[in-house]
Amino acid sequence: MDIRVRQANADEVAAFREQGWVRLARLVDPATVDMLRERALEHLRDRRDAAGGIIDQAFGQSRDIAERDEAFAALAVSPALAATAAAMLHDVAAVRVQVTNLLVKEPGEHGATQFHQDFPWMPMDRSAMLTVWLALVDVPADMGALRFYTGSHRHGLLGRSFTAEGDDQLSLHPWLGDLELSPPLDLKAGDATVHHALTVHGAPVNRRAETRLSFTVTYFDAAALYTGAPYKQTDGLGLRVNEPFEHPRFPCPKP
Repeated sequence: MDIRVRQANADEVAAFREQGWVRLARLVDPATVDMLRERALEHLRDRRDAAGGIIDQAFGQSRDIAERDEAFAALAVSPALAATAAAMLHDVAAVRVQVTNLLVKEPGEHGATQFHQDFPWMPMDRSAMLTVWLALVDVPADMGALRFYTGSHRHGLLGRSFTAEGDDQLSLHPWLGDLELSPPLDLKAGDATVHHALTVHGAPVNRRAETRLSFTVTYFDAAALYTGAPYKQTDGLGLRVNEPFEHPRFPCPKP
């Protein structure tokens, strides 16, 4: 399948390492993103929202979409995207796909995504992990584009969020407010942001009449070892503690 995606340049890689996040303009070309958007809409017509959880109040999701759709699978294992992820993560030779998602934020239905880190839940023995957040439609800032606390990835694990009301990172660590908050971003369809799994990030509510629609793929160091920590995605897969994630659920894209 013809998936046209570019590789990040040296300036973008450097910006990611410095800030903990970066914007990649026109990561995916217009024809490819048009095709992906149509496929996403087909999947989301059949989506049933899980009810009641804090995450579900912030956005709807269709998890592991690459396992059900060949186009999103081809994007997730794209050599250019995998090479970008490996270059951005310090001292990483290759990456594995951790998870893919379609994310939808309906106007009026979903609230703000509270500020959090991605990594505190993960069963990997190292935090070399990042997420590519690809806009499948134009996402002006007031539609709920992500915002990031610049440099927060240097402060290590700050604890889990989404365990109780009011446990966002700013409530737990008020000093984060001293860091620079990224400006509101206007994204075009095909643009992306990339953020480190230790970068504190969140998103405002969708104040437009249209639906915010995006695809995410998370990559982690292919040399990471399994810790055995309970985690729904890895429980029951037969992974062995202190060994790599050698399992079809975690493909290692070829360069």
